[in-house]
Amino acid sequence: MRLLLSILSISLLTLSCKKDNHQLGEPFAYIGGEIVNPVENSIILESSDKTIDTITLDGRNQFKFKIENLKPGLYTFKHGIEYQIIILEPNDSLLFRLNTIDFDESLVYTGRGAKQNNFLLNAFLNNEKTERVIRKYKSLSPQQFTYKLDSIKQVQLKEFRHFKKKNKVSKTFQNLIIDQINYSYFASKEAYPFRSNRNQIESIYKSLPSDFYAYRKKIDYNNSKLKDFVTYKTFLKSNISNLALSQHLAHCDNLNFKRGRSLCFNLDRLNKIDSLIANNDLKEELLYHYTVKFLSLSDDAKEINIILQKYLAKSENEKGKKLIVNYANAVSKLDSGNSLPHLEVVDYKNKSKTLSALVKGPTVITFWSNMYYDHFKSSHFKLKDLKSKYPEVTFVSINIDSYNAKKAQRLLQSNGFISGNEYFFKSPKQASKALAIHPMTKTFIMNKNKKIVNSNTNIFYGKFEEQLVSLLKN
Repeated sequence: MRLLLSILSISLLTLSCKKDNHQLGEPFAYIGGEIVNPVENSIILESSDKTIDTITLDGRNQFKFKIENLKPGLYTFKHGIEYQIIILEPNDSLLFRLNTIDFDESLVYTGRGAKQNNFLLNAFLNNEKTERVIRKYKSLSPQQFTYKLDSIKQVQLKEFRHFKKKNKVSKTFQNLIIDQINYSYFASKEAYPFRSNRNQIESIYKSLPSDFYAYRKKIDYNNSKLKDFVTYKTFLKSNISNLALSQHLAHCDNLNFKRGRSLCFNLDRLNKIDSLIANNDLKEELLYHYTVKFLSLSDDAKEINIILQKYLAKSENEKGKKLIVNYANAVSKLDSGNSLPHLEVVDYKNKSKTLSALVKGPTVITFWSNMYYDHFKSSHFKLKDLKSKYPEVTFVSINIDSYNAKKAQRLLQSNGFISGNEYFFKSPKQASKALAIHPMTKTFIMNKNKKIVNSNTNIFYGKFEEQLVSLLKN
């Protein structure tokens, strides 16, 4: 395997040198690699949400591709439902190898441009770990929380300075890493009031030091170079929620509101997006994100229609509008007392049955995806605990991915989660639409008569077990 990769790497470097000799000055780059356990026969290369090309894998699941007229910056490669961001610059010959069973963690880069991309990948993976650590600081005072964040940021900057001493880095890469560090820091500060006790958000927000958000003066809300960067978009979501909260508190006396379900707050949030974000791609993504989020939590038909009309008035994305309307229609059909839509599920012995046939008594139905590994593990550990506490209830777990049932089965087996109630959908896209599966924590509670008791709860919800007790009493 290493020999094959070495041959491909040498091939890419040779092609790069030939191009250097014959067409010096023209911006270009080569990428190539190998997909282990591919779920499709191609990868998609994108830049700024525009597809550059669909690259077909050869008989060895390898590929190589030349990018003409290269603009240095961020690019995205996708395989199946998973993706990763890379940075490409003129004359790069980037080679990578990944295993779809463990996408991000298995990814390794070699070739020209590899050192910068490996550093960027590690920064991305470490940021996820750092976020889990920062969540533990939510009970600290604003001053203590800032001190912890400052310490983390200084460690990250020190690591980057050390990398720069040993490696030649480009200006594009340097700016990107600094943005990664800064916006990760900013996002954590923006999320601070919302990580605290929900009933104390307003009082915490009002008690923040005057300079807690001093960095906001320098924020670019329309950075086209970062619009595909996850950390930047995470910051924008937290920041806009914070700014909307400030606006909300100025005209609302409801101090203990649930922000996800508050019509007033969510209207303020959509208005804030509309006034701040000029970049069309960013604006559409944020409008869509928060509209779907509200629709997924609300059970008030009048409020759902108000938010829906507000979104339709502000959005210019016809595809997004159609998706939102379809989602709202699906939600309306899942009210308490209704039956489940007719959908087929398949077990891991390849036997199929209807979703409704799984309900033979009090039943809880949850969902998971290969895309959300942390949720996969935490939800299955939670289900294991609930099963021991409530043996009268059937707990069903369904994978919603449209490919790679073997990967799902391997994940279940390797983590010891295989049981008699694990399934995947025969038509995942149809099922996800019909059941309005968003967010991934969405949970159905069904009674013994196969009727929906709750189509929008969550096994991690603090009062979820009270809902189960109530179910068993009726």
